[in-house]
Amino acid sequence: MSSSSLPLSRRRLLAAAGAATAFGLLRFAPRAAATDGPGSYTASWSSVDQHPPAPAWFQDAKFGIYYHWGVFSVPAFGNEWYPRTMYIGGSAENRHHIATYGDPSAWPYHNFIDGARDKAGNYVQFAPRLVSQGGRFDPEAWARLFKAAGARFAGPVAEHHDGFSMWNSRSNPWNSVQHGPKLDLVGLHAQAIRGQGLKFMASLHHAYNFNGYYDHVPSQSDPTLRILYGQQGSAAENKLWYDKLVEVIDGYQPDLVWQDFDLHLVQESYRLQFLAHYYNQAVAWNKDVVATYKDGLNNKGEVFDFERGGPAGLLTPYWLTDDSISSSSWCYTVGIGYYSTQALLHSLIDRVSKGGNMLLNIAPMADGTIPSGQQSILLAMGDWLSRFGEAVYGTRSWASYGEGPTKMGGGSFSGPVAGKPQDIRFTRSRDNKVLYATALGWQGGTMTITTLNSQQINLSSLTGAELLNNTAGTYIDLPAPTQDAAGLHLTMPSSNPPFSALAYTVKLTFSGEIPVLGAPGGSTTWVKIANATSGLVLDSGGNVASGANLKQWNYDGSTNLQWQLIDLGNGYHRIVNRTNGMVADSYGNSANGAPARQQAWNGGNNQQWSLTSLGGNRYQIVNRGTGTALDGSGSTTAGSTTVMWTPNSSTNNAWTIAAV
Repeated sequence: MSSSSLPLSRRRLLAAAGAATAFGLLRFAPRAAATDGPGSYTASWSSVDQHPPAPAWFQDAKFGIYYHWGVFSVPAFGNEWYPRTMYIGGSAENRHHIATYGDPSAWPYHNFIDGARDKAGNYVQFAPRLVSQGGRFDPEAWARLFKAAGARFAGPVAEHHDGFSMWNSRSNPWNSVQHGPKLDLVGLHAQAIRGQGLKFMASLHHAYNFNGYYDHVPSQSDPTLRILYGQQGSAAENKLWYDKLVEVIDGYQPDLVWQDFDLHLVQESYRLQFLAHYYNQAVAWNKDVVATYKDGLNNKGEVFDFERGGPAGLLTPYWLTDDSISSSSWCYTVGIGYYSTQALLHSLIDRVSKGGNMLLNIAPMADGTIPSGQQSILLAMGDWLSRFGEAVYGTRSWASYGEGPTKMGGGSFSGPVAGKPQDIRFTRSRDNKVLYATALGWQGGTMTITTLNSQQINLSSLTGAELLNNTAGTYIDLPAPTQDAAGLHLTMPSSNPPFSALAYTVKLTFSGEIPVLGAPGGSTTWVKIANATSGLVLDSGGNVASGANLKQWNYDGSTNLQWQLIDLGNGYHRIVNRTNGMVADSYGNSANGAPARQQAWNGGNNQQWSLTSLGGNRYQIVNRGTGTALDGSGSTTAGSTTVMWTPNSSTNNAWTIAAV
C-alpha cells in the first residue's frame, strides 16, 4: 500500500514522524490526532479558508495566559510602547528617558538590549538569568503558576513591536540568544508550559514594527540597526515578517499563533504563505492549531480577537478576547495597578457565555519576577475554576448568554467589569442536556432566573437542580423549583452564602436535550423558524392537502409562518403549524434534497425532530426517522421548497427560532 492510499489520519502520522525527525523536534510530537480539515493547503484564500478555525481543544479550553515581557520591561515606565514614545519629543516617556538615561540620540533603545549605564551609574540591560544560574527567572515556576491559575494554554510574546526576537532567530540578529540574556526564551517557555500539560501559544506583534512603530527614530546607517528599527524597505520587511513566523512555527510547533494588528498592511501573498505553511505543518504534526487575528485574515479559517473586550451578546463563529491584568499597561511598570479578581473572573464567565475564550496578559518584571499582586489574582481565579470549572471548561454557549443589569462587552476596549448577583450567565454541556446558570454574586433565599419563565421555555423535562458545592464534583440538592411567567424560582440553601465564592452556579439537568428557548409548547406560544442563509421562514402554505411540501417565505405575520414546538419528553419535538394543525414530516425519505412535507400528527418517528444547538440561537432540526435535517438549500426565493439534507456545517442547515 502506498502512503497516498492510506487514510488521512495515517498519512498525517507518517508525515508527523518525518517532519519531527527532520527538525529535531520529536519530543514535541502530539499524541492525539488532528480530526478536521484538508490534508494539505495552498497559499490561496479558497484553500486556507477550509481550515477549521476553532478546534475542540480550543473551544474546551476557555482560558489562556500570555505575557508582555521583554526589553521594554527594563525602563518599567509608561507602558510597552516605551521604545516608540521615548523618541517622541515632549512625551512623558521622552522626558523620563532624558532625565534617567540621556537623550535618545545618544542613549538609544538598543542600549537596553546590549547594556549601558544610566545617568546614576546603574548598569541596565534586559538580561534575565535563570534561577539555576543565580537569577530570578524560573520558567518552570511560571508554568506551574499558569496551571494553578486554571489556564489551559499559555505562552510568551515571542516578539513585540520593538523588533526583538525572544528566540534564536536566523533572520533577525536582534534576538535573545545573540544579545541580552543569551537564552532561547521561547524554547524555555515551550518546554516548561508543555511540561505542565498545557497547550503552547506564541504571540507576534511584528507587523507594526515596520508600519509606524519607529517612525520617530532617525534613519540608521548600521544595516543591523535598520533591521531592529524596521527601516529596510517594504520588500525586505515583508519577507522578514514571514521568515520570523516560519522560524517560530517550525522551531516550536505552537498550538496557537496569536497576532496583533496591522496584518492588513502585510503583503497578501505573505499572509497566505504563512497560513498555508502553518496549516500544512499542523497536518504533518498531526494536531489541530489555531491562528488568531485582529485584521488581515478572516473568520473562515481563523479566530477573530477582540482587544480588551468582547461582544455585548452571543456571537458566532467562535472568538477570542485578549485582556490584561492591568488597565494602564501590558508590561510591568513601576506602580502598576491591577483590575480586581472579581472583575477579571466575571469577565471570563461573561465571555465564555457569549461563545468565546479569554486570553489574559500578565506583566512580569525584567528580571523574571512575577509580582506577588499578579500571582494572587491568578491563584484566586484558579481557586474558583478548580471548584466550579465544570460550568466553564468544555461547555458551549446556549441560546441566551444570560440576563442582568450590568452591561458587559460591546466591542473592543470595553474592558473587564464586575457583575452583580442579579447578573446570570448561561453555559451548557456539549451534549446539550445540562444548563449551567452562574450568578455573579449570591442571591440568598430565592434565586429567580427570569429568562427561564413559563412564556419562554417548557421545563417539564427538568429532572434536577443543584448548587455546585465548594469542592469540585460535589453538589447541594435544591428543592424542586417552581416556574411562572416571572421566571424559574430556586430556593437556595440559606440567605447567606454557604461558602465564599466570587460567583455561584446552579446546575439544571434535563431528561433529554435542553428545551428550546422561546418555544415552551404551550397552547398560546408560537415561533417563527428562519433559515440562517436566506432569512426566509418555514411556511406551511396554508390550508393545503396532507403531504404538501413545506416552503420558505418572507415573514409577514401570517399564521402559515407560525409553528409550535411541542416537547415529547424523549429528546424530540413535534412541529405544528398554526394555520392547518399539521406537523412537519420527513415522509421517511433520507435522500439529500428530498422535500420536507406535512401531514396530520400520527406519532411516527418521521414526525419527531431533535433540536441541536449550534450557538447564537441557531439550531439543526434533525428528523428522528431519517437522521437528515431541515435545509433551505441555499435558496433566497420566496416560495422555494424546504428540503432534507445530511447535517453539515452549512448555514443552509441552520435555523433560528424566535417567539412571535
